[in-house]
Parts: sequence; structure tokens; C-alpha cells
Amino acid sequence: MRNTTFIILICLLPFLNQCKQANTEVSDWRGPERTGFYLETGLLTEWPDNGPELLWKYEDLGIGYTSAAVTNEKVYITGTKDSASYIFALDHVGNLLWETEFGLTWKNNYPGVRSTPVVKNGLGYVLTGRGLMVCFDIDNGKIIWETDWVEHYNASAPYFGFCENLLIDGDKIYCTPGDTLQYNFLALNRFNGKIIWKSEGVHEISAYASPTIITHNNKKQLVTFTSKSILALNPENGELIWSHDMQYPHGIHANIPIYDDGYIFAMNGWGFGSVMLKLTKDGNNVEEVWRTELFDLEHGDVLKIGDNIYGSSWDKKVFSVVDWKTGAVKDSSELIGPASIISAEGLIYAYSYSGKVYLVKPTENSFEILSSFNAPGKKKDHIAHPVIHDKKLYIRYANKLLVYSIAAK
Repeated sequence: MRNTTFIILICLLPFLNQCKQANTEVSDWRGPERTGFYLETGLLTEWPDNGPELLWKYEDLGIGYTSAAVTNEKVYITGTKDSASYIFALDHVGNLLWETEFGLTWKNNYPGVRSTPVVKNGLGYVLTGRGLMVCFDIDNGKIIWETDWVEHYNASAPYFGFCENLLIDGDKIYCTPGDTLQYNFLALNRFNGKIIWKSEGVHEISAYASPTIITHNNKKQLVTFTSKSILALNPENGELIWSHDMQYPHGIHANIPIYDDGYIFAMNGWGFGSVMLKLTKDGNNVEEVWRTELFDLEHGDVLKIGDNIYGSSWDKKVFSVVDWKTGAVKDSSELIGPASIISAEGLIYAYSYSGKVYLVKPTENSFEILSSFNAPGKKKDHIAHPVIHDKKLYIRYANKLLVYSIAAK
């Protein structure tokens, strides 16, 4: 009887996968291409003095620093209650649909959840700060599979815990346990969690980074950071293509590299600035083009708009405009300071670490602040990335999720 049941389940697996794939809910970290650009139109170009209209809020998330993962059907977000990490699913007016516990939370430096769910075709994926990676059913929160990086892949958590936002590509999900021997970087089957390939990388521990896929001269490369290096792997088999020493001792690399037309912009954390790299034509090597002391934000990312890079710096507490090709500083101002930034419809949304939200117009050589408002909460740890979906701005602070209307009237 058991053998018959097993055979039936095996036969049903392709059908179940097809059912999941029929669910078209999708949400990725920092927008559809992981670049911070959201494909929204019809948005306000100026906010009222007290900010855009607050549509709804949810105030029982517990401690956490993660963003909302927003689809056309639901809102998914993580938080911490007592010592446990939770996934919450909300509807689009803020009602709780379900919540699921998915492991012990990170308790050391900045306790709380730090990985934002990624969602594709009926399944969601998230990671605890302790390295427990789970796949869940987005309809009901049921855990489909899980894998413990420490137990199974010899991972050692970095100083601030695992913070990676996992990357889906087709039937693969990519992740960085950071084992310095064989399980440095993995491609897993996203339906069952089994290893498709493993890579030794460059034998460095994880560095809070979220990977991305670039296409250079029609060839895909999987680009990420480990503690001292930026590196590229073949997304099909995990072979190392190239690596480059970031010349940074602290192992903080939580910002996604930006690729454009053969160049890659990569950021270090505190005090060590950023670097522009140029890929060779065949994509097998890189060389440095320029470095700058700016853009040393531990996380918050930058944007490439036109021929400029826009973003913040930690040491100098400034918001800057830098020429993409040369690294020349076109403008730098303390008006905004350290902030997490995204963009939609040609404007920049900057959520500063102090809790102020800015609407910014980029210009050829500078920027203009169009509007601003203060998000509720103490002036500390406003570090979750904002999200835009369906003409709404999602701001997470501590145990709250705040949702504002930014639709043009």
C-alpha cells in the first residue's frame, strides 16, 4: 500500500508543479529587475505638506527590518515575535490572512528578521538570520520544504546574521551559505530544495549580499559578493567566471551591483567607498575604471539614471550625484543623508535612516527635492527599503507596515 501511495505522489508531482506555476503572483527584491526601478505610472509629482494619504497600516509585525513583498493578490512580510520569525500575509486593505512561524530569529546584533520574501508562481522563499531557508505556500503559509545552512552546508553566520534576499531564475533558487569549502554558493531546485549545483566561489564567508543576474554580450552571469570580493558565476553550473578584490576588510556588502553596457558598479560598506569595473568583451575578466570615497552605505543601494549615479554615503552623511563613466562628483548635499532609495516614473523615493521620506527629481548635474514627510516612529533604524505597487508606497518601520496612496489625482 505504501509503495502504491508513493507512486501516486510521484505521478502527481508534475501536475502539482503546473498548478503552482499557474499562480502568477510574483514579487522580487527591489523591483522586477532588482534595480530599484518600479514600472508604475500615474503617480503624484508633489505630495501634500503632511505627506501622501495613509491608506492603512498594520501594527503587529514584531521586530524586523524587511520590506513588503507585494503582489496583485496579497502583501507578504516578515517579523519577529518573542524569539520566533514569522511570515505574515495581508490583503490589500491590511487584514491579516495568515501568519506562519518559520524558525528562531537572529538575537545578536540588531535582533529581528532581515530577509524579505521573494514570491513566484504560488511559492514564497525566505531566510532567517540564523540560516534556515524555507519555501512556503503563498495561499496558506504552509512550509513546503526547508534547509538549515548551518547544519547541511557548514555555514557560519556573519556578524549581523544572514540577510540575503534570495534570487529565483526559472526552476532554480540561488543562495549563499558561505561555506569556505564546497558549499559557498548554491543553486537549489525551488520546488524541493535539492542541490542542482554547488560552487566553492573564492572560499569566503557570506557578506549580506543579494545576488543578481546580468547579461553581458548575450551571456548570463550570476553576480554577488562574499566577504572581500565581488564575483561572477555561470548560473547554469556554478563555475567561477571572475572575481575581484573589493579592498575592504569589514565584509559588509548588502547592496546589489549595477550593470550597464559592460560596466559594473559595486559598493563597499562603511568608509571604503565604491568601485566601477569594466568587463572584458568575452566577460571572463574585469578591470577597475575608477574608485570613489562616496556610496559607502552598508545598505540602501543607489540608482543609475541617465549618465549619473544617485545615492547616499555613510561616512560623509550626504546624498550625491556622480558621473557613471568617470566617477566625477557633480553634486553632494547633506539635505537627505543616508537613505534607501528606489525610483518610479523618473523620480527618486528616498527613505532616510532618520525616518524622513523624500520625493526627489534627478537632474543632469544635481537633484531637486520636490516633497517630503516624516514617517511615524523614533528617529532610529528606518532602514527597510520602500516598495511601490499599484500606485501605493509601502514603508516598513519596526513592527509597522504603512501604506500610502501616491496615485495622481
